[in-house]
Amino acid sequence: MDVLRPTLIRIEGRVYRKNVIQEQAYQHEEEDDFCAGPGDCADEPCDAFVVEETEKGFQCRVEVPSLLYKYIIGKKGETKKRLETETRTSISIPKLGVEGEIVITGQHRSGVISARTRIDVLLDSFRKKQPFTHFLSLALNQPTIQEKFLQFKEEVLEKCSKDHGVSSSLFQNPSKLHLTLGTLVLLNEQEIQKACDLLQQCKEDFVEDLLHFSQIAGGKPLTVEVVGVEYMNDDPAMTDVLYAKVHMKDGSDRLQVIADQLVERFVASGLMLKEWDRVKLHATVMNTLFRRDPSAEERNNTMTGKSSFKDRESFNGQNILKHFENFYFGEVQLDSVRLSQRFSSDASGYYTTSGQLMF
Repeated sequence: MDVLRPTLIRIEGRVYRKNVIQEQAYQHEEEDDFCAGPGDCADEPCDAFVVEETEKGFQCRVEVPSLLYKYIIGKKGETKKRLETETRTSISIPKLGVEGEIVITGQHRSGVISARTRIDVLLDSFRKKQPFTHFLSLALNQPTIQEKFLQFKEEVLEKCSKDHGVSSSLFQNPSKLHLTLGTLVLLNEQEIQKACDLLQQCKEDFVEDLLHFSQIAGGKPLTVEVVGVEYMNDDPAMTDVLYAKVHMKDGSDRLQVIADQLVERFVASGLMLKEWDRVKLHATVMNTLFRRDPSAEERNNTMTGKSSFKDRESFNGQNILKHFENFYFGEVQLDSVRLSQRFSSDASGYYTTSGQLMF
């Protein structure tokens, strides 16, 4: 790590530097330990958290999903003990499986703030290692689109099945055709509700205004056309993801603006990690992940340190790109942004919806 360019971590709208520490590797993640010197976080702002003054000193509460308690406790309770010793605080954690608040108490305000900061950095690190549970999506599984997609699949297999790696197992489930705006790790009902509430707040703050302008102009709110295919990586002969391109029928960029602003708000809230400067609007139609697991979804997140492309068998997409460069999948009037649950299905075959922003 370059000490002049340390890793930066965003937590609740603030930016912290990650100090260089000596890490120990354990067999299981839940046994990973937390180690930091007594001088760490000494220069953190004291107004970063709500610290209450009590009769015995100071107190700070932090909501933590129960699935993450083990990372604060550590192997044989060592992480918790070290935190308490180095910050001269007492850390109360609910029983495993019981949702609640972690309470930090101490005689000195600075010690409570230091303990809270260390806990936040620790949790942020392990949260990034969790597989995403939900994602913001725009459904493209209307019957006309599904019909054209099945035609596309049939023609690809007819014309390109002899190309390396091309097989029926690569194709998306037509009931799950969608645009992904961003992925989220939501570990309890409180976090899911927070995401649902933020969607509604976004609707009031900017989505309704953007849609209103389009209606004044005499157009339908969000009508898009799905036309043509493109590949993700650099070499079309070694393709892992092939996607259909999407654009607004009226030529405007309203969908892009809505997508970018939604992601910006979710990133600012801490519910989503920032991946790109702009959302890449695309609908996956072929993915080598489906070869192993038909229920797998693509993951755009590149910040986990684990490549989703490991052990994939790529396919040669050159002929597909040549023959289907301008394939017309159809026209769709989008009606909502959904908070979709990964690895799930509703009655229509689409992902189960935990909440949605209706247009």
